[in-house]
Amino acid sequence: MAQENHKKTNPGETYDAAKIVVLKGLEGVRKRPAMYIGDTGVRGLHHIAYEVIDNSVDESLAGFCDEIRVTVDDDGGITVLDNGRGIPVDIHPIQKRPALEVVMTTLHAGGKFDNSSYKVSGGLHGVGVSCTNALSSWLRVRVFRDGKIHQQEYERGVPKYDMKTSADTRKNRTGTEVSFKADTSIFRNTKFNFDILSQRLMELSFLNQGLKITLKDERVKKEKVFHAKGGLLEFVRYLDANRNALHKKPISIQNIKEKVDVDVAFQYNDGYQENIFSFVNNIPTTEGGTHEVGFKTALTRTLNNYAQKNNLFKSGDPQLTGEDVREGLTAVISVKLSEPQFEGQTKTKLGNGEVRGIVESIVGDGLGSFLEENPAVGKRIVQKAMLAAKGREAARKARDLTRRKSALESGGLPGKLADCSIREPEHCEIYLVEGDSAGGSAKQGRDRQFQAILPLRGKILNVEKASLEKILNNNEIKTMVTALGTGIGSDDFDLSRLRYGRVIIMTDADVDGAHIRTLLLTFFFRYMRDLIEGGNVYIAQPPLYLIRKGKQETYAYSDDERDDLLGKMGKDGIAIQRYKGLGEMNPEQLWKTTMDPQTRTLLQVTIDDAIEADHIFSVLMGDNVEPRRDFIEQNAEYVRNLDI
Repeated sequence: MAQENHKKTNPGETYDAAKIVVLKGLEGVRKRPAMYIGDTGVRGLHHIAYEVIDNSVDESLAGFCDEIRVTVDDDGGITVLDNGRGIPVDIHPIQKRPALEVVMTTLHAGGKFDNSSYKVSGGLHGVGVSCTNALSSWLRVRVFRDGKIHQQEYERGVPKYDMKTSADTRKNRTGTEVSFKADTSIFRNTKFNFDILSQRLMELSFLNQGLKITLKDERVKKEKVFHAKGGLLEFVRYLDANRNALHKKPISIQNIKEKVDVDVAFQYNDGYQENIFSFVNNIPTTEGGTHEVGFKTALTRTLNNYAQKNNLFKSGDPQLTGEDVREGLTAVISVKLSEPQFEGQTKTKLGNGEVRGIVESIVGDGLGSFLEENPAVGKRIVQKAMLAAKGREAARKARDLTRRKSALESGGLPGKLADCSIREPEHCEIYLVEGDSAGGSAKQGRDRQFQAILPLRGKILNVEKASLEKILNNNEIKTMVTALGTGIGSDDFDLSRLRYGRVIIMTDADVDGAHIRTLLLTFFFRYMRDLIEGGNVYIAQPPLYLIRKGKQETYAYSDDERDDLLGKMGKDGIAIQRYKGLGEMNPEQLWKTTMDPQTRTLLQVTIDDAIEADHIFSVLMGDNVEPRRDFIEQNAEYVRNLDI
């Protein structure tokens, strides 16, 4: 048999030099914006603002700027003004154009590749402000320096005119002002969110002690000022505001070694969560890295040495592990260095090997001195860690009971789990369903091949207030952990063991359902965060209404959708049923509206800002009532479908 040739041929087409497309200037950014800013949704929109803001913050890091003003203008654009040195405006020796124009229109152009201009900088790739320019319908930059104002405007990254220079009536003014409007042909939504901007600017003020940042929204006449004179001490206080601290003042350690600036602040509380947030040159390193490893190593070693030296261990007590000394810890680690090496393009993990030893040395020395000077605090911290060690051993025994023998065995699975027949996780999904009634309908209505159903009885334990031992002894959580197969906790969780590619929370559309959903999300965020960060957690969207007219049945998923349908169908002969529970739907209805991949709507759970997520969970699910009451009062106007 002759071998079949699978190559497609078309005599009319030739592949030659003429087929090679060269994109000039910033055309590549406009052609593939997601390559540069991640996406063209809400996250990408705010990213182009951060690129401009970060340039101003870099001026602060260099010691030339102490105030930044960010304004959301009436037309929805953004203006960023700083009092730094101002972008250079003289003629570039190679490009033969003003340096300002080079910076604004050329990728990989900037002062951050030259160690003498910026010793420390967050933006190392040189694509920042030029990307903002490329993705804006218009952008105007004004530079104040040498007693003059230098200005240039751009349309979609292309200069409208040569740089103009005029006299500045304010002779001693220096700085840069950038105003821009996001391009509606690039972004799905060009409306900047005050709260999202506010959260990032607050973090930047904490990380840059003494820097004053003002955020003003001209659309709603709203203003916030961020000025953290206490730096990371204030950051930790903010993070722990809704927790009960073991010691009044956070521990602060600051030093510079081998040109690496290390700033650490941490505090212990009476809770069980470990919250460590790390940054390199103001960039959040969500995957940690060598600076986090150095901090953790120093913490464990120093506390063990202190306990040993002061006879705090009883006979037979084991050495404290890292897990023990980090229970109830809230810490912020910030390092600043000239040439950070990040693992991966996302800048989420620091790879510089020398930083580990530097942080370990600085934190070890600083914490050792603190403990010697504050023996009462040292004793409380060690006692907290020793209790954690006992709880860890009890939790280990409880954890062993929840482990599956293997992903292929079914003998260890909980009895009330209705499993699916497919064994490839990427093709499977599990519904965590509120109540046995809804669970029964879901079991009958599902596609048994790839959909598993796990009914949950009542509300699971609030893990924000419980130890791991207590969590693992909770029947509903134990059942859920066993079904998912991943293990639980930072040291035991393994995403590769997950038995289902999608974990779908399906609860009633009422207050109790919302509470159960929040409890489950709290559990996943605190003990299975990789599940959320891996994009595996979803929320089902059951309909709120069934609208009947004769034999016609239509479902509405919101009040607005209901009103829209009523306007189209007319109100004569209409019957409206408001679903208060999943159990009110028969299996066929549940499948058609909420479980059929062809017709259902799923909301994917993501973490845009781990710091804000931690803060919200501690407010909503923690012990302190006052912060929760304040949150409810501030957000009451946004409540929808409240059952009274």
